[in-house]
Formats: sequence, C-alpha cells, structure tokens
Amino acid sequence: MSVTTARQILGGRWETRKTMKKSGKNITKARQAVEARPYTIQDAVPLLQKVKYAKFDETVEVTLRLGVDPKHADQMVRGTVVLPHGLGKSKRVLVITTGDKIKEAEQAGADFVGGEDMVEKINKENWTDFDALIATPDMMKSVGRLGKVLGPKGLMPNPKTGTVTFDVARAVQEVKAGKVEFRTDKTALVHVPVGKISFSPEKLVENATVLISSVVKAKPAVAKGKYIKGCYLSSSMGPGIALDTAAIEAAAKA
Repeated sequence: MSVTTARQILGGRWETRKTMKKSGKNITKARQAVEARPYTIQDAVPLLQKVKYAKFDETVEVTLRLGVDPKHADQMVRGTVVLPHGLGKSKRVLVITTGDKIKEAEQAGADFVGGEDMVEKINKENWTDFDALIATPDMMKSVGRLGKVLGPKGLMPNPKTGTVTFDVARAVQEVKAGKVEFRTDKTALVHVPVGKISFSPEKLVENATVLISSVVKAKPAVAKGKYIKGCYLSSSMGPGIALDTAAIEAAAKA
C-alpha cells in the first residue's frame, strides 16, 4: 500500500498538494484517473489494473479503518482466512516441533523443519528467512523466548491464528494454500494482501470480498457505532481507491 493511501484512511480525506511530496508523472497520472468517490469493488479492481505502470507484478492490498479502540483487548480485531485464489506466491513455512511431527511437517510441504536447533538458529543469528512459523504446543516454551526477534516481524505463532497446533500438516497446507492473518494495528487499521495485480479481476474481487467479509464477521461484540469507517484497495506502486463501505458490509452480511 502506498503512503498516500494510509494517510487518506487515517485522515479520512485526500491529501493536499502542500502536504504531499512531489510525485512522479506516472503516479500522478494514475491518481488523476481515480475519482474522489467510493467505488464498488467490482469497479475498483479493473480500474487499479488499468492504471498500473510498474514493471513488476505488484501486490494488491486491502486496507480497512475500523471503528474500534485497539487499546482495549476486547476490541482487538484479529483472525485468519484462506483466500480462495491464494496470494500468487508460495509462502516459506518453518515448523518447530519434535518426534513424528517432524516427518509430518516435511511431508506436508514445510520449507524448514526442526526443534531446538531452529530455536537456537533464530536466537543466535536473528534468522527470519521464512514467511510463517508453525509450532506444536510442546515447543512453545522454547519458541516463547524468541519474542524479541519474531514479534516485531509478526512471526510469533499464536493459537488464535492456528499456528500453534499439533495438526501441523493441516496448518502447513492452509498457509501454502493462501491463508493470511489480519489484525488491527494501534491506529485501528487492518492491512492485508489479497493477490497480485496480474490476477484476473474475478480472482481479485473474490479474494478481497472473502477477506473483507471475514473482518466484518470478526467485529467485537463491544464495538459500538460504525464498524468500517473506511476501506481502500491499492497496489504496491498504485493509487488508493476508496471502496463503498455500505455495499461491503451489506455483501458481507448476505
């Protein structure tokens, strides 16, 4: 997601020329093609693909601004969802376990598997050359010591996201199939990738819709007032496109 998109969502408005750094002609042209109004997701995806100018296969991301206060534990929005069409790349998965579970993880397609040796590698080398970490409950005492390394990168396994489990085969397969985690940051924003710009419009629409529906369903019971205060679709280098939040919530509840 571009810096501009984050600022739009945080401030609830379009940035003025005075507060924006001078932009290149490509992004300026792309922004000019996006009207300052909310779009349906079915219209936003083709538009984002139309204004693409980067020479690499950009990641497409959905960003939501939620009406919750993340300072309160009971208003934290967090969960996981398997995107029907994946993310366009296979995630590198590390499994920390022991015994027969090592073979199970390897057969399921884990890229790295080990026990205390992997814990030591991460601890001594600050090694984090993986996208997801799955651990069995019996290894969490050791893995828990890695919080300073794994925490800032969002790699610490958690039972709520299905990454602390004895069913390592299923966990590995779900991550490989396109399982993503969503959670509010301290500003009540949720940023989640939903695929690549090269995906067909239908696949991006479906991935984004499934993700948004999951966030809507994860609404805390104590949250009051408007839940989705803003929603944007963007690509790595492209502009942010505002989405119609009313249509999003209606579709999610259908």
